[in-house]
Amino acid sequence: MHVTIIGAGLGGLTLARVLHVNGIPSTVYEAEESPTARAQGGMLDIHDYNGQIAVEAAGLMDEFRGLVLPGRQAIRVLEPDGTVLHEQGDDGTGGRPEVQRADLRQMLLDSLPEGTVRWGSKVTGVQDRTVTFEDGSTVDADVLVGADGAWSRVRALVTDAKPEYMGMSFVETYLYDADTRHPEVAKAVGGGSMFAPGQGKGIFAHREAGDTLHAYVEFTRPLEWFDDLGKIPAEFDGWAPELTALITESDTEPVFRPHYALPAETRWERVPRVTLVGDAAHLMPPNGEGANLAMLDAAELGQALATKDVETALAEYEEAMFTRAAHTAEDSEEMLKSLFGDEPPQKLLDLLIDA
Repeated sequence: MHVTIIGAGLGGLTLARVLHVNGIPSTVYEAEESPTARAQGGMLDIHDYNGQIAVEAAGLMDEFRGLVLPGRQAIRVLEPDGTVLHEQGDDGTGGRPEVQRADLRQMLLDSLPEGTVRWGSKVTGVQDRTVTFEDGSTVDADVLVGADGAWSRVRALVTDAKPEYMGMSFVETYLYDADTRHPEVAKAVGGGSMFAPGQGKGIFAHREAGDTLHAYVEFTRPLEWFDDLGKIPAEFDGWAPELTALITESDTEPVFRPHYALPAETRWERVPRVTLVGDAAHLMPPNGEGANLAMLDAAELGQALATKDVETALAEYEEAMFTRAAHTAEDSEEMLKSLFGDEPPQKLLDLLIDA
């Protein structure tokens, strides 16, 4: 058996690694030209009930622990005027440790045999299990796995479901050298994550490696509202300056990130020797679980392929994945209500205290 994986994100690379550990060859095809072709986003909290299980299956737990940023599990919840409503420190138990996404991806890349990832391989079409690339070349896959994210090309082989805009978006900003250049902002964010929810909007941030602050300015608005990002600061008139500075003092141009999701009930009938992992299978709005689910999908799929015949492995994997994704979608809806519902920030506080 040889497994063809489309997409060298965390899901695709975790699958390739787990297959390698179990003696199954694979090739990962990635559209980007190199591992450093673009920035890989900010931090991820990798949970002990899903993401870390995948890391363990990949045999990389020691390497993973070396990437963890101490103290980043701390949480602060602020009122728009800067009043601290809730604060909890990093208890050091490692239940949800934070790592940089780029470092996690590189860890997985370093664990694979040379040549496993074929960079610069942009997929332009998939027919049955024949994959066509931009340069005109093709690959006939023995087993084909779509790990190609929100706008997956492989998805069309198993379902007609397409991502839909969820009515929410965020705009990303960064403040560098914040402890020295923006000490009040750094103090407001604290050592981990900060949430300042409001009615239909909010400012959220976390401390990345060093003293970099990465902020997400969130809105529930239609897509066309974001045609002019210059009007965003005015939406926060009256908010504490240590919060609005995350917008007005950004060291980078704001980056628009609309939230899309597949219908929550998305599932499909078994298609021989083809399946999906991660966002290709169950795209959801950002909820802290996306990377974790992709990695766990990949680990469970890799282990199933190593111990069962192909069709049994794919069928059992998909059934477990569908169930897990449905439960996570329900939890995600509750979290979004806590951030943007009728009673911010009380619902968020209730959620944190119950957890």
